[in-house]
Amino acid sequence: MIQRWSRPICVLKSTLSHRGFIVFRNAQYFPNMATKQGKVYNDDDGNIISKNAWKKLQKRKKSQAKKDSKPKKPTKESDLDPSQYHEMRMRMVRDRLKNNDEPYPHKYDVTISVPEFVERYSHLEKQQVEEVEVSLAGRIYNERRAGKKLIFYDIKADGEGLQILCSMNNVAEGAKSFPDQHEHIRRGDIVGFRGKPTRTKAGELSLMCTEAIQLSPCLHNLPSEKYPIKSQEVRYRQRYLDLIITPKTREIFCTRSKIVNYIRRYLDARGFLEVETPILNQIPSGAAARPFLTKHNELDLPMYLRIAPELYLKMLIVGGLDRVYEIGRLFRNEGVDPTHNPEFTTCEFYWAYKDYNDLMDVTEELISEMVFQIKGTYVVDYTRMNEETKKEETIQINFERPWKRFEMIPELEKRGKMKIPFPYDSDECKNFLAEKCEGFEIKVSEPKTVSRMLDKLTEHFLEPECQNPAFITNHPQIMSPLAKYHREYPGLTERFECFVAGKEICNAYTELNNPIKQEETFLAQGKDAASGDDEAMPFDKGFVTSLEHGMPPTAGWGMGVDRLTMFLTNSSNIKEVMLFPQMKPMEDDAAALRVNARKHFPGGKSWFQEESKV
Repeated sequence: MIQRWSRPICVLKSTLSHRGFIVFRNAQYFPNMATKQGKVYNDDDGNIISKNAWKKLQKRKKSQAKKDSKPKKPTKESDLDPSQYHEMRMRMVRDRLKNNDEPYPHKYDVTISVPEFVERYSHLEKQQVEEVEVSLAGRIYNERRAGKKLIFYDIKADGEGLQILCSMNNVAEGAKSFPDQHEHIRRGDIVGFRGKPTRTKAGELSLMCTEAIQLSPCLHNLPSEKYPIKSQEVRYRQRYLDLIITPKTREIFCTRSKIVNYIRRYLDARGFLEVETPILNQIPSGAAARPFLTKHNELDLPMYLRIAPELYLKMLIVGGLDRVYEIGRLFRNEGVDPTHNPEFTTCEFYWAYKDYNDLMDVTEELISEMVFQIKGTYVVDYTRMNEETKKEETIQINFERPWKRFEMIPELEKRGKMKIPFPYDSDECKNFLAEKCEGFEIKVSEPKTVSRMLDKLTEHFLEPECQNPAFITNHPQIMSPLAKYHREYPGLTERFECFVAGKEICNAYTELNNPIKQEETFLAQGKDAASGDDEAMPFDKGFVTSLEHGMPPTAGWGMGVDRLTMFLTNSSNIKEVMLFPQMKPMEDDAAALRVNARKHFPGGKSWFQEESKV
């Protein structure tokens, strides 16, 4: 008799489980499909499955269990990503500290530097060993292992490289075992080595190491020297990493140091006294520039970071110090571009009983001989971006004397085919220059003062002529409130600017020592300030008073160290020649910086709104 079901037969429904087996959700309606001799097969989630599916599941489980029972191969350090490598190295340091094994020794006795080692033992023949023990230290840049008993390290220190030969056979008595010495040493670590100088069979000058001591582990995986850091953001924000990886960066700052030292020696040899003047000023004077403003809490006074040390140095001339100079930082709250940074280094000197003609000769001698001493030639290559073609070009700059000299007003009139109205502070001159700037399509920012327009015309017509070093001389007095009026040409001053590759590197003039005239020029600057010129020089009564006590005929000179370094190191961006250039903070950091600033400026909260642009 055919068995009849009390319920209607449902349509068979099936679905795929997460393991890939077919699960019959209505299998209870078909007991013969899911069971045999009353046995039901289930997957790990309790779903009823077929016998074949169950067998496949058991086979898979057995295979996985076999894999899990095998010991896992340790992950190679070279396969770790940066965060994993960092965590591994941090764990190493923590473990050593727990075991009272100091990974950062307080001192290591170095008996010879790497450059000195290379110079002293370069005479060694192949396989020759110098029977003298030395100790040196450096950072490991490369590691090569030849089995468990021989390791070669390439280290660098002070810009010089050296190979370290570490063999188990050479371990000194009383030192740690060979494996213990090298267990934690990795590329990037700073390590001290003791041993004997030698030259290998392959001809490589080396230190035959008898003891190696890790002095400071590097917890990050360093980039390779073969693949230099291309990101300027990384290079400028992490200058230490740039110095480790990029040899040229070190060369740039060594050259910069040579420039500063040469200037110092040159001036010291001529009887100059190096001095220091205040960086915090109550009056932002000495140059036409926008200053940084801060506050002195104790005095409850606004203070400015200095834009120039000029007035202080001239006060020292009044005081009887006839030859003074200062090398230091200046701060100007202005734009950032490839040739400008908010803080920069200058040298300024003041020389009593000299004039600007003397200083042109001094400038030629100082810079041309400096270039020859540092570079071994007067001609240097300089790569820059051509503003017209927007392509890089390399030019040659010849610093050999003598240099060309261009008189500003006659040369502007000649090249612009015009006659600039006199006096230069008249409305007629101002309107004429405004018309000419518009005609030549020269953009001048507001307010369009005579000084700004003359400066832009000079930038347009004369500065491009100064590819090799050249002087632009005899600026109008309206452009030079601190320079002395010209002895022959009314309305002009005895001033010069030195340009190289169209960029200014020097500014100098015969100093204005007439207190009456100085007060007049300050008042004229006040008119520019009233018209909205935030770079106009404020009136400095204290300086005028000092001139009333008598300042001898004096010439003053200032040069930007950063720009000269750019030319001598073939650097097209000023950030390349500054160890820590000013960088725009990351957005998350900027808000926090503004919040923190409000704590120090409770009365100036409006300066530092969180939504402000940085």
